[in-house]
Amino acid sequence: MAFILTINQEKSMKANIGLIGLAVMGQNLVLNMNDNGYKVAVFNRTTSKVDEFMEGPAKGTEVVGTHSLEELVNSLEAPRKVMLMVKAGDVVDLWIEKLIPLLSEGDIIIDGGNSLYTDSNRRTDYLTEKGLLFIGTGVSGGEEGARHGPSIMPGGNKDAWEAVKPIFQAISAKVDGAPCCEWVGDNGGGHYVKMVHNGIEYGDMQLICEAYQLLREGLGLSVDEIQAIFAKWNTGVLDSYLVEITTNILAYKDENGEPLVDSILDTAGQKGTGKWTGINALDMGIPLTLIAESVFARCLSAQKDQRVKAATALPKNPAAFSGDKEEMIQAIHDALYASKIISYAQGFQLMREAAKEYDWTLNYGDIALMWRGGCIIRSQFLSDIKKAYEKDSELDNLLLADFFSDAMTKADAGWRKAVILGIELNVPTPTFSSALAYFDGYRTARLPANLLQAQRDYFGAHTYERTDKPRGEFFHTDWTGQGGNVSSSTYNV
Repeated sequence: MAFILTINQEKSMKANIGLIGLAVMGQNLVLNMNDNGYKVAVFNRTTSKVDEFMEGPAKGTEVVGTHSLEELVNSLEAPRKVMLMVKAGDVVDLWIEKLIPLLSEGDIIIDGGNSLYTDSNRRTDYLTEKGLLFIGTGVSGGEEGARHGPSIMPGGNKDAWEAVKPIFQAISAKVDGAPCCEWVGDNGGGHYVKMVHNGIEYGDMQLICEAYQLLREGLGLSVDEIQAIFAKWNTGVLDSYLVEITTNILAYKDENGEPLVDSILDTAGQKGTGKWTGINALDMGIPLTLIAESVFARCLSAQKDQRVKAATALPKNPAAFSGDKEEMIQAIHDALYASKIISYAQGFQLMREAAKEYDWTLNYGDIALMWRGGCIIRSQFLSDIKKAYEKDSELDNLLLADFFSDAMTKADAGWRKAVILGIELNVPTPTFSSALAYFDGYRTARLPANLLQAQRDYFGAHTYERTDKPRGEFFHTDWTGQGGNVSSSTYNV
């Protein structure tokens, strides 16, 4: 009698999801899915990598290696789900075009790379026209997160969400039993939130580096002493993944027994997500000062040769710390904590503005929860951000929430001492300083923009509003007596 497979039997032999791109993140996500009971089919442009993966990390697993796109697609259960873990940009579009003729209506393409959110907007619409569903999802956590539980931020076509939700939530990090993965928003919403996440990450990293330099150069502490300080800080309000790994980095010794960190060249790279966040903030008119400054700090670090020349041509005035070191260590701690709060406050304010601009429904409390585990910026006070938005979902700025207002008040004096220390000892603190300037500006009822508007009206007839007239009424003054009454059109960013 002929052996006949039932539909269910045939389906059980099919893979639940396919993944293209077997670099570090792709491989670890596949193994994570396998550990959670999902059958994954894999493909890579260089097919030898498929064989290497199957004979190495994936040996003995349920992972299915394929050597063509056709084989990959045919190995998947319906609706087919294909996840791309490839370089952002044109490469994603090339893979999409290759997949379209092989897929059927209702099949799903997932972009898990660091794509620009506008590309995800476009791809969602484009694939909808083709009868296919698109998900653009941020995945944060690096190699470790991908393997054991990342933070996953999906957006795109919500019709695809129910099909991928079980897989994504199963492989994501868990905090108090809740998955660090929830639907973010339509179109490019997922990648937008990941972009802001990365912007905050840029800020957090630079802030930690400034604290390190103040301790190292300002106070003259050894790497081992600084390591012990960061280890202590990681047990309190600064408890976070980045402070934790900083502690581990400072403890690592080179072959000669000296701290490895001292032998690493001081030029920082970047992949663009911090820059994108800054550009978007400028487009939106949101003062994302700390994150923008962190990007510029990396740019300045890259000018190594010029900095070496300038160190000789423009020597610093010799200065040394002479105060209470323990008191100043606490001040640097407070500066790091307060500035870190500013970084998150600016990031969440940007997302709030983006939701209005792009007609997204973003749940800021849920976003905070998604960032509590798995991701690079996970930190203790994300739970407090969740509570703040639970109390007031329309909160204008995190700084206005009781928890963060109190925290800023307590940290204020130490924060200023740390910035002054940097000024006095010629130690640059661009993000500490910009965060403090933003904080002071945000809580200033009257800024000098009145003079600025007068200047604009004087040279360009750009008009101004008056304090004694209703908002929305604009005026022009003939400052020289020779300009007439013609004014320029008004515009706002």
